Amino acid sequence: METTAMMKNMTPFEHNTIRKAWHNDQWYFSVIDIVSVLTEQPDFKKAKSYWTTLKGRLKSEGNELVTKCDQLKMQSADGKFYKTDVANIETLLRLIQSVPSPKAEPLKLWLARVGTERIAEIQDPSQGIDRARGFWKKHGRSDKWIQQRMMGQETRNKLTDYWKDHDVKEGDEYAILTNIIHQEWTDLSVKDHKAVKNLGKSHNLRDHMNEAELILTALAELSTRQIAESMEARGLEKNKIPAKKGGQVAKNARKELESKTGKSVISDDNFLPPHTRRKKLS
Repeated sequence: METTAMMKNMTPFEHNTIRKAWHNDQWYFSVIDIVSVLTEQPDFKKAKSYWTTLKGRLKSEGNELVTKCDQLKMQSADGKFYKTDVANIETLLRLIQSVPSPKAEPLKLWLARVGTERIAEIQDPSQGIDRARGFWKKHGRSDKWIQQRMMGQETRNKLTDYWKDHDVKEGDEYAILTNIIHQEWTDLSVKDHKAVKNLGKSHNLRDHMNEAELILTALAELSTRQIAESMEARGLEKNKIPAKKGGQVAKNARKELESKTGKSVISDDNFLPPHTRRKKLS
């Protein structure tokens, strides 16, 4: 395993998270996520609208940058994977010039650095883990929270390793099973849980969980894997059964804890910086 699943699929830039994918031996990044940073627009739909307009203008001008963009499946806020406009670092560096923004230069430097970091991480996977730890520390996470986050990620990795070895397809099928587990223990879909926390489409839900949410997520995924192993579950449909049962184990623990404390485990708290927090949902 090259590094944690989180570091493979997305990477932080300041207080934003940008989706990425390793394709044809190089990084490709979500163009909409890059546009969101450049325009300082956290609303996914507005950033997407800006990119659609810009793409149309560039195409009408005969700009070849649009043709250099590709499409890859990337995970969205609802946990599912959709075809998304992506571009490699070379194309993005040129595209950034088309968007007047104070973030342009910092973003260029960041893209250049990410390219070299990938090579280093292939040679030494621990560097990716250390970088994640440093990012969380920089943004105010406690050592205890970081330890729980990393332990939870290891539990997640063991579950996805099982799925991979038992005919579950990475991407949409992982997302389906993940959402079943999450729905069972929280009574919320991943998308709805993010809404409770007022998180945007590109935010990683686990990075905004409290201590109890992290621990119960790990319990749900640990239980799912162990039940799947006992059943020798293979394929998507068979693995839906342990996904539900594993989620129910954590749900029972959640209800027991809530009955003893009188407090809901599911929290609307997040770690977003104050100036980027959206108004609480009523």
